[in-house]
Amino acid sequence: MSRKDLQSAVFKALADDRRREILDLLKDGPKTTGELCGWFKRVDRCTVMLHLGVLEAAGLVIAKREGRVRWNYLNVVPLQEIYDRWISQYARPSVELLVRLKRGLEG
Repeated sequence: MSRKDLQSAVFKALADDRRREILDLLKDGPKTTGELCGWFKRVDRCTVMLHLGVLEAAGLVIAKREGRVRWNYLNVVPLQEIYDRWISQYARPSVELLVRLKRGLEG
């Protein structure tokens, strides 16, 4: 998959609020698929698995099997790449403005 396709997959994965919620749950550490399914009371296991598949295809989740248990790990590398490419360059002027404002207020 090309870098451009991978970034498109990351944005597509992040577009869904349930997938973002799964990523939030994985911030605290790896979770089994069963644990993740238990978090979503109104969503069946199949739907959670589909969401995990999208996240895995985008490289945001790494799945490891241990016997019958599937552990899901957050992979922050694609998020960092999106930040570096799309967010940091726009955030920098705002941060610089806040620094100048702070210095001005402190005299």
